[in-house]
Amino acid sequence: MTIDSHDRDPRSDASTPDAASPEGAAKGPRADKAAGRRAFMGVAGSLAVGGVLAGSPGVAQAARGRGIDDLLDGIGSLRRDPRVSPLDHELRLRALRVRVEAAVDQFEEPIAPHPDNGDEERYPNKIGTDTRGLPHDARGEVDRAAYRVAARAHASREWDDFEAIPLAGTRKLVSPIGTLAVSLIGTTPAQIGVPPAPALASAEKAAEAVEVYWKALLRDVPFESYADSSDVADAIEEIDRLSGYTGPRAGGRVTLETLFRGSVTYADPRDRSGRTAKHVVPPGVLDGPYISQFLLRDIPYGPQVLQGAFRTALPGNDFQTDYNEWLAVQNGFSPTRSIAYDPVRRYLSTGRDLAEYVHGGAASFWGAALLLGAARSANPSVPGGIAAPLSPTNPYLTSETQASAAATFSLAYLQGLLPFGTSRAIRAAYWQKWFVHRSIRPEGYGGLVHQRLANGREYPLHDDILGSLAVELTFDTFGSYLLPQAFPEGAPLHGSYPGGAAAIAGVNVTLLKAFFDEDHVIEDPFVPDPADPTRLVPYSGPPLTVGGELNKLATNASFGRNWAGIHWRTDAAASLALGEAVAISLLRDERRTFREPFDGFTFTRFDGTRITI
Repeated sequence: MTIDSHDRDPRSDASTPDAASPEGAAKGPRADKAAGRRAFMGVAGSLAVGGVLAGSPGVAQAARGRGIDDLLDGIGSLRRDPRVSPLDHELRLRALRVRVEAAVDQFEEPIAPHPDNGDEERYPNKIGTDTRGLPHDARGEVDRAAYRVAARAHASREWDDFEAIPLAGTRKLVSPIGTLAVSLIGTTPAQIGVPPAPALASAEKAAEAVEVYWKALLRDVPFESYADSSDVADAIEEIDRLSGYTGPRAGGRVTLETLFRGSVTYADPRDRSGRTAKHVVPPGVLDGPYISQFLLRDIPYGPQVLQGAFRTALPGNDFQTDYNEWLAVQNGFSPTRSIAYDPVRRYLSTGRDLAEYVHGGAASFWGAALLLGAARSANPSVPGGIAAPLSPTNPYLTSETQASAAATFSLAYLQGLLPFGTSRAIRAAYWQKWFVHRSIRPEGYGGLVHQRLANGREYPLHDDILGSLAVELTFDTFGSYLLPQAFPEGAPLHGSYPGGAAAIAGVNVTLLKAFFDEDHVIEDPFVPDPADPTRLVPYSGPPLTVGGELNKLATNASFGRNWAGIHWRTDAAASLALGEAVAISLLRDERRTFREPFDGFTFTRFDGTRITI
């Protein structure tokens, strides 16, 4: 619409002889637009017939050569309105070139391998698959006829087939078709690969389960008091023995400093099958307190302030430990109980606090951007902004006469990218959930543990979970072997792997690292007062950097869902890498649109390697 009104001659309409005649029609602005479209489609058709857009090698190189040149020559040779500035016309042609080149470059990225863990095919009763929301029998096993209907929808990816799925309760499946929307910038979900989720009977799945059982038991122990807790010592000892554990270690051991800290899982690019995983600990995640500085400070928002102290849940808010309550949630019914909240707001200091923080839509990454750009407090006892410098590659840092604004390179520009990245990360993560993995949730796995240990059903679970101290203590505390949930409703109705919240964390933190100086040391870090979590006290310890605390923010935001009992370690870890890949594809497309002299976005990936885009 904008281009059409810009080109239109207000003195020209269909009543004038020139516009009414065949000759006039051929020269009018609508004819120009139609001719431009014909030129574009003609060249696009030639590219397709010639194989340039049909999957042959060198798609991008060929299209950037004669194909796009022909396209632009054809459109550029059309009659120009003499009142339009040649520079404006050139800008329009440049926009076309950028869009076409970006689309072709993205098209050339291959479809990633998408291996699954084989559980859906391995078990006819689908005990290794997420089936929540469908009807289940008294054992918690899905109605197979209902699952066949769901499987048809998974295979067809059609709206009407999903509408035909027979749900048992009132909750709805979360956004399967939304994952198939075409993204006009950035890559498509199928072009990003993650390793398969750990299989149901594997030692790695058992290790993940032991970890989340311990997290449920330790939700109310303050992080700053871990050294004084015998239960924490027992958790360290048990998790350290697990052969399938992929979380952080120090000197080959799980320690007080590494327990429950975050990790990231990449598909190993050397394995073209996509099955080999590479587990890493992002820089800074093991440094200092468990909770990131970005989750502790008041966030300045213009004339307002968003408090760093939060509404938290009271200790003992644990759900789905009663079998009937658990089964109702598996069938998709809304919970009948709710969380009891602490009337006093306080700073995040326990696993339960972190779980509740990620329960809703907190301003994690928008807030981090505001904190990075805000000035430090004049009072050293009161947390202020971080006043982090912009990335050294920002071209406006060396400009003598120009300042950035919301158009490019400023904080306001970044704030526009963050929610956009969130949408694209969810498309990528949910596509994997619905159309590849459909992996069992921890709450569903807890049902299998309960049936095996309480009722003797021969479900194929690894000995590491069946003999776990955490599982035994859960039974002693709650009277069942079900995994205690921090949320009454448990998890949303889609598969566990990979995690949506973690993908959001991955894309947003990557964008933040691309715009700010990661090496900047945070000058006045704080921690919650162990004696009174309604106040903060200064932190003293190893230096905390912007990059390290952003990485910690990413793991807090993603592994916080594990503290709630609704996700596994690999869900969070693989999704951080997935979100990072989405951010890289967005930055690559954005970079080509700039006119400033710019050497590229440079930042540190979660695996510690430096990348320039």
